[in-house]
Amino acid sequence: MNLKKIHHVAIICSDYEKSKKFYHDILGFKIIHETYRKDRNSYKLDLAINGIYQIELFSFPNPPNRTNYPEAVGLRHLAFEVDDLNETIRELKSKKIEPEEIRIDPVTNKKFTFFKDPDALPIELYES
Repeated sequence: MNLKKIHHVAIICSDYEKSKKFYHDILGFKIIHETYRKDRNSYKLDLAINGIYQIELFSFPNPPNRTNYPEAVGLRHLAFEVDDLNETIRELKSKKIEPEEIRIDPVTNKKFTFFKDPDALPIELYES
């Protein structure tokens, strides 16, 4: 097997415009391409960080709610590395996003925290 890296993560949202604004305007992802798929009544938004394609954001009519218990089977959370966690938290708070308290990873002694996207998908910030 010749796996090299994670290519992208796909996210299905309940409110396309709200999630598009969150990932683009608040988190700063660059929009690479936006496609309306008429046959599925669905949008697909390709997003990048630092020029690297990372997230496909999908809308579908009436998607079921996400199981909100963190230890449920399936994707648990997304994690992004940041240089300065305190500065990133200040930026999030200025955009009305309230992260959890900062914690320390007991293995690496690095700082991290979580916040949620518009559909309550947990997002982790991990200081490098």
